[in-house]
Amino acid sequence: MKSIRFPHPLVLLTLFIIVAAALSYVLPAGQFARRPSAATGSEVVVPGSYHRVPSTPVSPLQVAVSIPKGLADAGAVVFFLFLAGGAFTVVDQTGALRFGVDWLLRHAQGREVAILPVISLLFATLGVLENMGEEVIALVPVLLVLVRRLGYPTITAVAASLGAAIVGAAFSPINPFQVGIAQKLAQLPLLSAAGYRLVFLALALLIWIGGTVRHAVRYRLAPEPADPAQLAAGKGAGRHGLVLLLLLLTFSLFTYGVVSLGWDFDQMTALFFILGVGAGLVGGLGLTGTAEGFVAGFRDIAFSAILIGFARAIFVVLEQGHIVDTIVQGLATPLAHLPVALAALGMMGVHTALHLPVPSVSGQAVLTMPLFVPLSDLIGLSRQVTVLAYQYSAGMTDLLTPTNGALMAMLAACGVRYDQWLRFAGPLYGLLLALGATGVLLGIWLGVA
Repeated sequence: MKSIRFPHPLVLLTLFIIVAAALSYVLPAGQFARRPSAATGSEVVVPGSYHRVPSTPVSPLQVAVSIPKGLADAGAVVFFLFLAGGAFTVVDQTGALRFGVDWLLRHAQGREVAILPVISLLFATLGVLENMGEEVIALVPVLLVLVRRLGYPTITAVAASLGAAIVGAAFSPINPFQVGIAQKLAQLPLLSAAGYRLVFLALALLIWIGGTVRHAVRYRLAPEPADPAQLAAGKGAGRHGLVLLLLLLTFSLFTYGVVSLGWDFDQMTALFFILGVGAGLVGGLGLTGTAEGFVAGFRDIAFSAILIGFARAIFVVLEQGHIVDTIVQGLATPLAHLPVALAALGMMGVHTALHLPVPSVSGQAVLTMPLFVPLSDLIGLSRQVTVLAYQYSAGMTDLLTPTNGALMAMLAACGVRYDQWLRFAGPLYGLLLALGATGVLLGIWLGVA
């Protein structure tokens, strides 16, 4: 008897697009009035302004058109993945990645078990600082080389990178795209209650990294052998060292640009293109070899990049049907009649459910916080706890939701099935959600403000 398997990621996302279109025939169309927000520089909803609008059901032709529209909307991310993926394929073809991993493992002999927690903490830190997501996908060649040389299953590459970054972002005291924008909308000082958040961040990372290491060790395979050609008298060490130095400089500039200069995907894409060209020339591939490396990278990353556009198409359909605000209104309204603690947990439930059709954490903050902040004032719930409820639920849902294009693309790039990921991440997500709920309830009890 064949075991039941999840549909192909492309089939799964297409089904979600069709379901979104079907909802436009069932749910009433409606929307909130919006006003410019000086705090965030974007438009936010006006509480109490929800009203019905003429129904705009999404036709089958519009459903099909939503896919190229989704790709266009996600164009900056898609082209980043193509050029960054091409650049890392060039770096990989120089042999520098394998050389660097072999060097690391030789010098960490007997302490290999520490490598995975260190890698996870690195990505978690990037999540804490700048909500790293799609950027991780370009690093798949590096991650796969490392986990295979350690003998860990490929799912470890996803867990230690994107998974750790998502957890770090969700529990961060400083992430500008989650807690930062939510605190602005709630008119709270930035970094307020940072100490409280740091305690729960440490506990969350302990749960996630502990679960990742436990799974990696439990399902460890025979490590992939080192490349004999590179082990022979350090062949190519000079060129490889220069390529790795270029890679280190690129990451340093990348981090500085994102954190300090406010870089967007356009600047990051340009930086990685320069990395690919530089690595190819320094690594001895020549112009033609470098171009061929980019082409190979484009081919390998194409499916992952396309998944980002398909995931975006779901939201495109919901917007065309004018039912996003209807969903928000329907989920949020019952909370006003609940006791404070239940209302706070209810907010977590609403954010969790809402993150399926609205997979952007910053977009979800702009959509919901102007509604929940007045509600929290009305029922006597601290605004800080209202932000915690958003942060610990919306951000964490990125670990599981199939409408998260970065997750689906990362799984596809690493060759991990979605159902495999659910079996691994589901129990850890449950523990983290319980931790977040504890943080919200304890925040009410302690009067965190």
